[in-house]
Amino acid sequence: MGCYSLGIIPVWLCADANNLGCEIGSLVSAGPWVFVGMLNAIKVFNIDTNAEYHLTRPVGLVYAITVERDVLFTGAQDGTIYAWKFNLESNSFQGPASLKGHEGAVVSLVVGANRLYSGSMDHNIKVWDIDTSQCFQTLNGHSAVVMTLLFWDQHLFSCSLDNTIKVWAASEDHNMEVIYTHNEEDGVLALCGALDAEAKPILLCSCNDNSIHLYELPSFSQRGRIYATQEIRSIHMGSGGLFFTGDEAGLVTVWKWMSESGSQKGNIGHFCIALLVQFHEQILHIWLP
Repeated sequence: MGCYSLGIIPVWLCADANNLGCEIGSLVSAGPWVFVGMLNAIKVFNIDTNAEYHLTRPVGLVYAITVERDVLFTGAQDGTIYAWKFNLESNSFQGPASLKGHEGAVVSLVVGANRLYSGSMDHNIKVWDIDTSQCFQTLNGHSAVVMTLLFWDQHLFSCSLDNTIKVWAASEDHNMEVIYTHNEEDGVLALCGALDAEAKPILLCSCNDNSIHLYELPSFSQRGRIYATQEIRSIHMGSGGLFFTGDEAGLVTVWKWMSESGSQKGNIGHFCIALLVQFHEQILHIWLP
């Protein structure tokens, strides 16, 4: 529950809780589907049908999950990307196919322009053809773990603990190359793209100085900062101009863009999807406004 200066008190209710009995490494929702990365497995829930699936094959903790059309991609601790295809006729997940090449754990995944991009603890980003599952380029511009990947407006954004955000674009030969590097004073943990109240593109950048830096694109001019008492490990967009931040203190904060400069926030509690992406809890909580 939180309070706003508008005189409105929003109430968020915990709709469900599941004790999975093991460490949670990642969490993604797509439509009615909820995908939970665990040790050596992925748990899948359909909140409309109450169907559950338990997918095994990954080695180690599953750090990253993304979904493109009917394919589920997961990045695991052993450096392998596992891909399952959902079959509507049999109502089951088929596979997985294995995409190998990283020498460290895969901690970030994103899909854009029919390509899968993977970031790893080996400091590299690999570019995969979704149709063939073949890696056709390795991007080695970072000198530390690639924490988050974001594909937005035909550009790939990557952030790393090397204190940089890099912007990549396709060249004439269709290979990705760095077109801009933004330097921070601290390591960069997470990225998220948003549109403000005037529909201007904003990049939200979480650093390990316990703050989020807001930059207007494409100029990277600073729009402001959000401060927390702990590292903000997760940023997620919601509907109606809302976005959510989850920090290491166990606090989830809901923010709303205002038409004038500044932001408006309300603290709502200790557990939700945004928090569980980063925290090693065994209980999955789903919150509804």
